[in-house]
Amino acid sequence: MKQIITTTLVLVSLLQAGAQKVDRTKPPKAGPAPVITIGTPVTFKLPNGMTILVVENHKLPKVTASINIDAGPITEGTKSGVINLMGQMLNEGTKTRDKAKFDDEVDRIGANVNVAANGGNVSALTRYFPQAFSLLADGLRNPAFPQESFDKLKSQTLTGIKAGEKNAKTIATQVTAALVYGKDHPAGEMTTPTTVGNITLDDVKVAYAKYITPSRCYLTFVGDITPLAAKALATKTFGNWKGAALSLPVLAEVKNVGTTEIDVVDVPNAVQSEIKITNLVNLPMNSPDYFPLLLANDILGGGAESRLFMNLREKHGFTYGAYSNVSASRFQTTFAAAASVRNEKADSAVAEFINEISRIRTEPISSDELQNAKNKYSGNFAIGLENPARTASFASNILINNLPADFYRTYLQRINAVTASDIQRVAQKYFNVANTRVTGVGKAAVIVPGLKKLGYPVREFDKYAEPVVNNPIAVNVSVSPKQVIANYLEAIGGETELKKITSIATTGEMDMRGQALATTSKKMAPNMEITEVNMATMTVMKQVFDGTTGYQSQMGNKKDFEAVTIAEKKEAHVIFPQLYYGEGYQLELQGTENVAGAPAYKLKITSPSGKITNEFYDSKTWLLVKTESMVKTNGVEVSQSSEQSNYKKVGNIMIPHTVIINVQTPMGPQEITTTVTSVKLNEGVSAEDFK
Repeated sequence: MKQIITTTLVLVSLLQAGAQKVDRTKPPKAGPAPVITIGTPVTFKLPNGMTILVVENHKLPKVTASINIDAGPITEGTKSGVINLMGQMLNEGTKTRDKAKFDDEVDRIGANVNVAANGGNVSALTRYFPQAFSLLADGLRNPAFPQESFDKLKSQTLTGIKAGEKNAKTIATQVTAALVYGKDHPAGEMTTPTTVGNITLDDVKVAYAKYITPSRCYLTFVGDITPLAAKALATKTFGNWKGAALSLPVLAEVKNVGTTEIDVVDVPNAVQSEIKITNLVNLPMNSPDYFPLLLANDILGGGAESRLFMNLREKHGFTYGAYSNVSASRFQTTFAAAASVRNEKADSAVAEFINEISRIRTEPISSDELQNAKNKYSGNFAIGLENPARTASFASNILINNLPADFYRTYLQRINAVTASDIQRVAQKYFNVANTRVTGVGKAAVIVPGLKKLGYPVREFDKYAEPVVNNPIAVNVSVSPKQVIANYLEAIGGETELKKITSIATTGEMDMRGQALATTSKKMAPNMEITEVNMATMTVMKQVFDGTTGYQSQMGNKKDFEAVTIAEKKEAHVIFPQLYYGEGYQLELQGTENVAGAPAYKLKITSPSGKITNEFYDSKTWLLVKTESMVKTNGVEVSQSSEQSNYKKVGNIMIPHTVIINVQTPMGPQEITTTVTSVKLNEGVSAEDFK
């Protein structure tokens, strides 16, 4: 016992002595980069050109396989979108199995099978993997291309494009690429309703025959499978596969802009602006600049500790986050810095972006910044090695990108060899400030005046990257706000007829995110209204105001109106409110803007309580074509616009039969299109409806 106690005391004293020598005020010094041991995959090639790579890992009874067809950038031209549609069609059934049967067979064995325009992937338990692998091959080699599936996917694609046309972030991404590369470059092509409309099922079949081929195809197996078994399975399934020979395209080099310019796209209802600073770079993975540039980008804008983030968010509060990115590729790619910022701070944000990019080019980085970036990359790389699929991709990357065989084994040594002078050198070479392109997508009326003060040329483009020609709009600029309203009232029926209307009942069909809903609305003078939206027999939303109080119900959750909402509704006139604009309302003509391609007068309407609404009246027809206002949804104030069109006569009154509501939220735009199917004036409405 005495010996045990003595030994214990000695150990404790040694530990205490060691602890006393540790200076906890300083972080421990980083040790040398560990030597990474990465097994070399077994590689062989089929006679048809398909390269097979096998990474054995028998820890789990599971196998994953991925197919990568290395076609390179594809120019689609007037049928941009055909490759994406073709890829989707590969998951719509085969010549031997319709989609339902194919999906059922996948589910029955608990597998994951996905086919795409650039290949596909499959994973399953070892015992079921051969069956799952044959399903992948069937989808890739024997697609059925049913016409009904093509029609469905084409319609969904068009719906998605339409939604994106109101999304500032989507517009910024597409327009920036089109301007940086050019719209005739595969990286700058824009998929539009016109290009998708041009695509036929035959076009999809032609694209399939040209690009789905074993040529330049890499098949990688990872998991509980031997090289011998993998080779036998690949030979059995793909050995007789033939297809067109692929060759990588040769693309002409694109030049950066001669001097820095700012390109603006107007999204009138955008809550915030999307800012992008972009220039072209040539950065193959085998470049000696690859590793220094990874770290330079991380320090500039790679995360929450980066310079851009700390400046634009933490210091100035312009945005929730500011980041940068640089991509490596065999083809020309980009360096880009981006953020979503408040409209009124767009110019200030651009200035700070330029300042930070200039600073990393001209001032040496600190040793702490460099070490932190190295630690981050080393840690992420080490964690990534735990994923067998990640390590399997190393082999194909080496082949595709012509990398040295030890590229990944010496990855950490190369990271740790980067110096501060390397960072400054590559920043000067790849991060442009004198000849970069700044894209600003937001409310042009707010952001353009400030952007012009920065001293760079400012050009305006539409959402399809076409220059906006600001020709003077031929309208009567001397017209008064009261005259605009008077002309509108006359255009829809005249004051005498309008004052006869005491109630309006409408029904319609609502399209929200591709879902069809039924809507009914009833209004009774002066301010009673009810709106109800239904999906089949279920009430999705209901809003009621009886002239004194009201509530809103969503999916059965009822909430009474707040006092401010009640006050606004009490003062509102729900039937032709323009008739009452002489009763305490302030009207201000704020010029003209194009709405749906035609000039319209913009009126700022301030209600007696101070609520502001912008209304747009067509300069030729005098019809109300658009309204803008701020509304509260789920406690958050957001911008909402409503576009009215397709006016039809009901009795003696002109009523819009198409209404598109767009709500701009921090999470993106929400668009709702309502088509009016019936309108009843002075019938079908009673005070009982609003109780």
